Amino acid sequence: MSMNEVQDRPLIFGVITVSDTRTPETDKGGDTVTRLLDEAGHMIKVRTIVKDDFDQITDVMRRWLAVEHLDAIITTGGTGIAKRDVTIEATASLLYKEIPGFGELFRYLSFTEDIGTKAMASRAIAGVADDVLLFSLPGSVGAVTLGMTKLILPEVRHLVYEIHK
Repeated sequence: MSMNEVQDRPLIFGVITVSDTRTPETDKGGDTVTRLLDEAGHMIKVRTIVKDDFDQITDVMRRWLAVEHLDAIITTGGTGIAKRDVTIEATASLLYKEIPGFGELFRYLSFTEDIGTKAMASRAIAGVADDVLLFSLPGSVGAVTLGMTKLILPEVRHLVYEIHK
């Protein structure tokens, strides 16, 4: 796949909100991801909300990786340090290549632009599974906006190209 082929089409995304309490009506983090992707000219093919449960998260991701022909999956929520927060572990279990700079830059930007020293407990991860990019962000609108506008949207086309060249 050439860079022109990646540049000339909308990228195709799946969006997963991980939460025990969010509903389609209250999913502000997922709505923010969807709005920002739409504004950037990308396509959201599938979107869902799953409970903070390792098996539910990985089951959805595995199914989407196998049948949805996505360029990337973005998760929001379930990234804290509480016992129920398992999104990072679920995402990491599927990766064959991690992109460590994503989490490092997310925490740095969170520290400098947003939440100060609380950023040390902020978990975010990205990598590649089955030639699909996976990004896991915290669920707050601020965290989603930061991750999407400063990290994901500026680089996602280049990353998709890199996976397929």
